[in-house]
Amino acid sequence: MPQVDLTQHGAHVMTVCNACRYCEQYCPVFPAMEERRTFGKADLALLANLCHNCGECLYACQYAPPHEFGINVPKTLAQIRVQSYQDYAWPRALGLAFTRHNLRTGIALAATFSTILALTARTLSPVGRTADFYAVVSHNVMVGLFGGVFLFAVTAMSVGVFRFLHDIQPNVQRPEGGLTRGQTRGQTPVLFRDILTLRHLHASGVDCVSAEEHRTPWRRWLHHCAFYGFLLCFASTTVAAIYDNVFGWRAPYDVASLPVILGAIGGVGLLVGSFGLWILRRRRDRALIDETQDGLDESFLALLFLTTLTGLALLVLRDEPVMPWLLVVHLGVVLALFVTLPYGKFVHGLYRAAALWIAR
Repeated sequence: MPQVDLTQHGAHVMTVCNACRYCEQYCPVFPAMEERRTFGKADLALLANLCHNCGECLYACQYAPPHEFGINVPKTLAQIRVQSYQDYAWPRALGLAFTRHNLRTGIALAATFSTILALTARTLSPVGRTADFYAVVSHNVMVGLFGGVFLFAVTAMSVGVFRFLHDIQPNVQRPEGGLTRGQTRGQTPVLFRDILTLRHLHASGVDCVSAEEHRTPWRRWLHHCAFYGFLLCFASTTVAAIYDNVFGWRAPYDVASLPVILGAIGGVGLLVGSFGLWILRRRRDRALIDETQDGLDESFLALLFLTTLTGLALLVLRDEPVMPWLLVVHLGVVLALFVTLPYGKFVHGLYRAAALWIAR
């Protein structure tokens, strides 16, 4: 759908919802919607990024298909959400990746990076000292390459979120006193609770909707596995960097060391979460999903899964002759993941946290 038509369609959907207000208690989208009488592009970007795609509003809506109004809030906001990622992306030219990136491009990037690392590796033969990663790829190359790519990814995501905040902040409707309707001062702990618990994955009851009258806790549990698994793996990498750069303790680390423990627990969580969400997405009611984003979602989940799988395999087989090959494959997949982070589903968490902060 062209961008102008998408904005007009989103404004139509929100206008109908604003007249009805049956779903006002479901999630932060609807209280923020009720602060508006008209819906411009920035307004819709805020509402779309407040949405967690729980799907409750679709099944509660009296104007949902097959009604002639055809109101489908989850799908409409999903389309607007990915358009906002593309609009605020940095560099702007790479914003097209949000509509063109798919499973094939993700796997191709991982294969390309792994091939380059294999061709430039010091050796792919069994090394003299077991688990000596730096005998395969030097310490300086690892730090320079991955540090540079990670810095680019962080910069790109930060600029995108800053552009988003700069655009939507003037459009936040606030009554006298500077607070939105129903807001009270000192709600920062509540904000972090909502972000860290993924509270709005289920709008009513304790379980998540996957189809009409069908609710299970799996979507929430799997998101938690992936979310906290990612945080634990990031903590493992951070601790390992401190060990290396502050204390001079070079990898590999003992199985009982903090980086390995954090990475192993986080890796299992990521493995279960990414694979489970891939299965769940294929079984979910297609009315809740923007099918044009299938490739974007599947690429992100696949790279997360392969990063974790190769990382855990490397941990288990680091003393085996296959270690050099496993290492270059793992590093290639990690590079592909880092490069695509600013232009994939990962940014949903960042934009939603920013939208929650602005809307409260």
